[in-house]
Amino acid sequence: MPSTRIARRSLLAAALAMPDLAKPALAQGRPVTLVVPFPPGGSTDLMGRLLAERMAPLLGQPLQVENRPGAATVVGAEYVARAAPDGATLLVNSGTTLTLNPLLMRSLPYRPEDFAPVSLLSILPFAFVLQNHLPKTIPEFVALAKAQPGRLNYGTNGPSSFNNIAAVLVAEQLGIRMQDVTYRGDAQQLNDFLAGTLDVLVVGGASAIGTHRNGQGRIIGWTGDRRMPGFPEVPTFAETQPEAVAQTYFGLVAPARTPAAAIARFAAAAGEALKEPGFRDRLLAEGQFAIGSGPEDCAAFMQKEAARWAPLLRRMNLQID
Repeated sequence: MPSTRIARRSLLAAALAMPDLAKPALAQGRPVTLVVPFPPGGSTDLMGRLLAERMAPLLGQPLQVENRPGAATVVGAEYVARAAPDGATLLVNSGTTLTLNPLLMRSLPYRPEDFAPVSLLSILPFAFVLQNHLPKTIPEFVALAKAQPGRLNYGTNGPSSFNNIAAVLVAEQLGIRMQDVTYRGDAQQLNDFLAGTLDVLVVGGASAIGTHRNGQGRIIGWTGDRRMPGFPEVPTFAETQPEAVAQTYFGLVAPARTPAAAIARFAAAAGEALKEPGFRDRLLAEGQFAIGSGPEDCAAFMQKEAARWAPLLRRMNLQID
């Protein structure tokens, strides 16, 4: 393993050190636009801004974050898919953008092939946050849900949202049934949860962590493949059922046909940025695990995710249009 790490560092250093090769691909040093397909605030926007701040000095050129929200990330993704492949435009994509949308939308104005993978940035698991009077462990929660099928309700951002699909997968693996209550965003469902009208929150990031730490609810399990370092006492559902892993991700992609030299430089800069302890700690505080892979690993991960979720979406009979 040490030799692999050294080789990887050498490749990253080499990619960052080839300005003559990359300059034509980077549109003669123009600022790079980093598109975030969500409004300001939230996990994706945070990722974009932290990444831009740290990648800019590594690349030696500014990165400007531009929020283009709308239509479940379609607006921002379509903009980048149609942008010139000159290394001047990047997209911070989520699992919704290049995994769920292509599986759910018949008339999607872009395809995964319209993008060149750059780097897998981070992985974000969801948490099941229960009211304090409800069970405190996964086995007790499962026993209650099985004893009263459909009585417990949970909040998500709609049938095709990642947190609902994650909840369905976990419930399926645990052999339980709950009632989905749809909201337009985390804030609305959090308000109902705090008012006591919602039994379970299925959320990620700051919403889950803040509710747990403030004693307003209790995280009984994470949907990821590992425990969260800040909550070593909280198990994952995968410890009970190995296939109960449901997590979204953030990646960095460019328009298809962006020159390989530009892709290599962006991947190297993102990887170096995500090694910074302060960056990694900030992401962990937001419930994310920093990754920082290269283009090939990013592409393989996204292909694996699409293959994993397709059967569940067919069983759910979900179709947006």
